[in-house]
Amino acid sequence: MIIKLDNIEKSIKGNQVLNQVSFEFESGKIYGIYGRNGSGKTMLMRMILGLIHSDHGSVTIDGKIIGKDIDFPESVGAMIENPGFFPYATGYENLKMLADIKGKIDENDIREAIQKVGLDDQEKRVVAKYSMGMKQRLAIAQAIMEKPDLLVLDEPTNALDQEGVDVFRKIIQSEAKRGTLIIISSHNKEDIDILSDIKIRMESGKIVDYADNSQREVS
Repeated sequence: MIIKLDNIEKSIKGNQVLNQVSFEFESGKIYGIYGRNGSGKTMLMRMILGLIHSDHGSVTIDGKIIGKDIDFPESVGAMIENPGFFPYATGYENLKMLADIKGKIDENDIREAIQKVGLDDQEKRVVAKYSMGMKQRLAIAQAIMEKPDLLVLDEPTNALDQEGVDVFRKIIQSEAKRGTLIIISSHNKEDIDILSDIKIRMESGKIVDYADNSQREVS
């Protein structure tokens, strides 16, 4: 998979949130986007997912333009902002309802994803009684359960304890080895440094720098 951003511009209520963004992403690599809150990280990810459309420029996935040839990536797992689940269903029931939309995976795949993030697939508590960390783990399970070609994860380690962060990092590294194209964002540069093949720094809606992870410091 190749994703190309070509001179993306986007304004919302007169405020320019993305400004002349061009970049190329390819399968099997982990791209880490970091920057202050409001730097454009989440907007860029929403653009790649087809949740918003650019005022100028284009997002192309394997030659298909988002918003023209396709509405959104065809094989994607995503986690953007606060995960939304049915509060009075269990974690498994929530994921089963989501999985039934596409019908690509079965019960065993769902339970495997739940176990992979460190949750109990037999848990009887409803999501309303989950801790924030448990909800975050469930959101990660939702993103990976269909073994997508593209993973887009916004602040995925929020609310996770150190054990949860370690589990997440192992999952992401495993997904990259499988050939998945992975884009994560974080205001925590440590997450980016440890995981990313390519580190991307954003400021004021622009990509101001990027570097291979072998370069330990990004100016």
